[in-house]
Amino acid sequence: MKLSGWGRFPQAECAVVRPRDVAGVESALARNAGGLIARGNGRAYGDSALNPAQTLDMRGLDRVLAFDEQTGQVVAEAGVLLADLIELFLPRGWFPSVTPGTKFVSLGGAIASDVHGKNHHKHGSFGAFVDWIDVLGSDGVIRRASRDEEAELFGWTVGGMGLTGVILRAALRLTRVQTGWIKQTMRPAPDLATAMALFEQAQDATYSVGWIDCLASGAATGRSLVMLGEHATLSDLAEKQRADRWVEKSRGKKSVPLDFPSFALNSLSVKAFNTLYYANGRRQAGASLIDYDSYFYPLDAILEWNRIYGRTGFAQFQCVIPLEASHAGLTALLGEIARSGQGSFLAVLKRMGAQDSPFSFPMEGYTLALDFPMRQQTPGLFAELEAIAIDHGGRFYLAKDSLLTPERLRLSDPRVKAFTQMREASGAAARFRSLQSERLAL
Repeated sequence: MKLSGWGRFPQAECAVVRPRDVAGVESALARNAGGLIARGNGRAYGDSALNPAQTLDMRGLDRVLAFDEQTGQVVAEAGVLLADLIELFLPRGWFPSVTPGTKFVSLGGAIASDVHGKNHHKHGSFGAFVDWIDVLGSDGVIRRASRDEEAELFGWTVGGMGLTGVILRAALRLTRVQTGWIKQTMRPAPDLATAMALFEQAQDATYSVGWIDCLASGAATGRSLVMLGEHATLSDLAEKQRADRWVEKSRGKKSVPLDFPSFALNSLSVKAFNTLYYANGRRQAGASLIDYDSYFYPLDAILEWNRIYGRTGFAQFQCVIPLEASHAGLTALLGEIARSGQGSFLAVLKRMGAQDSPFSFPMEGYTLALDFPMRQQTPGLFAELEAIAIDHGGRFYLAKDSLLTPERLRLSDPRVKAFTQMREASGAAARFRSLQSERLAL
């Protein structure tokens, strides 16, 4: 069947196997003489979960196996979604310790990508809250990997894009919360320097994220809306919110019923949207109380929002620039985007904290993520943006990548050599492959 990532580019005909349990995964690996890749809920943007020879759809492994009410540790199979965990455990006072911008990512996918959220500057990435992982290796043996046991396997698997083996189960620590509401503080920033100063001043905030106008230029380059957040306590809620303490009342969901025409997103429409969005954010500046969905997952309320970009799909550019080069690097990136006229209305800026991982994306600095419709000129723009990021010591997020080349990956990340050597030595290179790993020679 034809598959793609969330960006709908590229697409590939893949032989799909849908195991329902661990034995089914073991059987699929034993029968597969070539390479395969595990796939969660298909929320990686590019080709990291595509393998024409065999793609394992892990959504059938969707059982929660255990929960410790004292520590918040949940043991679950790889196909369980963060949305499932929230539905089960938020009414009991627990929330994911780290969450990306969608709750429709699988547990296995979150570990393989080592996803990060709005609290990386303070709490780190998803892997920081994973206690152990059961991994099916190339030799057909299931190993339990943790920081104390099979530590090397654990390190490479967290952020290893499914290329060390098939993640079957994991133990994850949730965070205790009193409500499902978020205390948000909206702070407009007229330029990039102000936005970065707001992030630096908010290092004690639990959550911080910025929307950035990537088409603004001149004195307004990098104008942003910085949104800080804290989990609201019961005493923070008014009577109306107390009646829905865990935000269990269903929010209406909208959907995109068809693919937008290719001309719908252009420099004029995006610039107009960005101007209005920034003006609206300035009017809403200050403190407010919003539900967790609105703060963490605004796009999840729009089903199939990826259809906005049309039938050819879209690509996301996401890099992280080290702290000391962040202002110069971001300024250069925004300048190139503005010059190209290929603006993105879904542009996100975050401050990231320090992290030392074998192959995970995060490092201390600033990360910029932008979506671009796939057009003839898009690969050329990405090449320019990637060159700027590399020149400033940046690296790229493989969970979002669909256009990176092996040369630019290696220029950006010296860890690639050790990763590929580990894959060859362990036998993983022969058994676990994706279109992305082949494109990037991993």
